Amino acid sequence: MTPAQPQAEPLLRNISDTARWVAVYRARESDRPDALFHDPFARRLAGERGQQIAQSMKFSSANSWSMITRTYLVDQILTAQIQQGVDTVINLAAGLDARPYRMQLPSSLDWIEIDLPEILTYKEEILRGEKPACSLERVRLDLADGAARRNLFALLGRHAKKALIITEGLLIYLTPEEVATLARDLAAAPSFQSWIFDLASPGLLRMLRKKMGSQLSDAGAPLQFAPPEGPEFFIPHGWKPADVRSLFKNAARLKRLPFLLSLLALLPQPERPPASRPWCGVCLLTKG
Repeated sequence: MTPAQPQAEPLLRNISDTARWVAVYRARESDRPDALFHDPFARRLAGERGQQIAQSMKFSSANSWSMITRTYLVDQILTAQIQQGVDTVINLAAGLDARPYRMQLPSSLDWIEIDLPEILTYKEEILRGEKPACSLERVRLDLADGAARRNLFALLGRHAKKALIITEGLLIYLTPEEVATLARDLAAAPSFQSWIFDLASPGLLRMLRKKMGSQLSDAGAPLQFAPPEGPEFFIPHGWKPADVRSLFKNAARLKRLPFLLSLLALLPQPERPPASRPWCGVCLLTKG
């Protein structure tokens, strides 16, 4: 009897591997002569596994403009918020984000990254010897641990005067109940004044599940959150929309859409996120 062959390890092992995948798109954008941003660390952070994941995600690669535009818009909103007095940035599920290293930030800014131990340890190894532009602290924590999360938020809230929260690429992997609880936990800290995240419509969620949902679900990262009410979902939980920017409209403006989609972008676009149609945007919320 022939012994069974060991099963090959999947490229996407867990939700943390999605950070390697997204880093590939930042690296590719940085290589362009007309790059919207420069991330000289992205290729090292992505590593060979990140390249392999990106190659396997055909639909995502064809639509990488959305992640490039998302990164650009978060950069723009973040910069404006710092100019308006934010003294602390708290990046939840920070993954392989390199903003403290690649952006021009005030040295007085406090930046806190929170994520699982494995991904933060990997990141520290890759970036060893690099110097961030601001004060940088990393906290190893499973954000699914509600009690530990609330204790940390209370501690960080006491030390900040005006804090901005970033949850880039996180919320779509949570259930509506988990997002609502997170929103209330963040709202409970008086110094947490603003929040940046990306948000998808139910129409886009259906498309993403069809095109690449099985790979993500197999990695324990199913796509789940896309509220039909859009950013207004957060109003009962202590937050109100202050700025909502469509990825599609901005990608067209920034000349990052493929040709056929750029023609579609010439048509009038709805001001409110349509629940039934594919839509994704970057949102800035402030305390309600």
